[in-house]
Amino acid sequence: MIKLIKLILVLGFIAVFGFLFILTANSGLKGEQKFVIKNGQGVNEVSQGLAEAGLIKSKFVFETWLWLKKSEDKIQAGIYNIPPDASIRRLTNMLVLGAQSSQQAITLLEGWSRPFMAEAVVKAGYSAEEFLQLTADKSAWEENYDFLSDAPDGASLEGYIFPDTYFVDENTSLEIFVAKCLNNFDKKLTDELRQEAEAQGKTIFEVLTLASIIEREVPVSTDKKMIADVFLKRLAADIGLQSDATINFITGKKNPSPSLDDLQVDSPYNTYKYRGLPPGPIASPGIDSIEAVLYPTANEYYYFLTTAEGEVIYSKTHEEHVANKQKYLP
Repeated sequence: MIKLIKLILVLGFIAVFGFLFILTANSGLKGEQKFVIKNGQGVNEVSQGLAEAGLIKSKFVFETWLWLKKSEDKIQAGIYNIPPDASIRRLTNMLVLGAQSSQQAITLLEGWSRPFMAEAVVKAGYSAEEFLQLTADKSAWEENYDFLSDAPDGASLEGYIFPDTYFVDENTSLEIFVAKCLNNFDKKLTDELRQEAEAQGKTIFEVLTLASIIEREVPVSTDKKMIADVFLKRLAADIGLQSDATINFITGKKNPSPSLDDLQVDSPYNTYKYRGLPPGPIASPGIDSIEAVLYPTANEYYYFLTTAEGEVIYSKTHEEHVANKQKYLP
């Protein structure tokens, strides 16, 4: 029994010593490294990122130390410049205190159009008018971003400003911020996605245009893939898309069911009046909406509607669709 107690004590001492050693040991990096924590990231996601970046030697020790300090919910979003000699103890103190700079976060959401994004950049001290002007014509950016090449002359950056959280400081000009967004889009649009679009005979601009409509129609990835197939079949059959999202883009409204007057607006974006794709994207789609266009879920439907509760109801025929509208819509 005495030997067992001694063994337990020795093992406990080794465990504590090992924990303290990892807690206070330097990361071993050769130079300062930048690390970004986005809004909404939890402890597990942060520790995973730190481990992948080589900034901590043990996720367990990092998470346990935060738990012991009762600081699991105190990690602050920001851009951190991590010194090479930072231990886990020092690193956690940095993340709890917050990034010591004038950095600000700008969050652009999926489905936002450029005017909505302009409102978001104002909160970081930028000019909405300047943002809209900078993103009004692709020509100023086309030389550095080949994915803009198949967009028509005079096209704006609508759809290309990738939705995400970006961090800026006093040295980040509005041009640099827009470049950050385009660089992010360039990264997210993988070679596989580009090759798939080319194999299907679709331009990036066409994919983005349809993806932006899908993004505004439904939030769930599975429905996006279903609706992508519905829209693609309608395009192939020369049937109007009849998307309420494009009507709201014209009017600036958020009506789930546009009025009869709205449906009569004469605009090339009115997909009730004009067949085919509208002139361009109506918003910035997320990557799942882009993937939905390229990898749709095959189905037999040509119509759909969304109930007030967010459920998508599909129909094979126009008659069935009319009946569903009477049943599900007020």
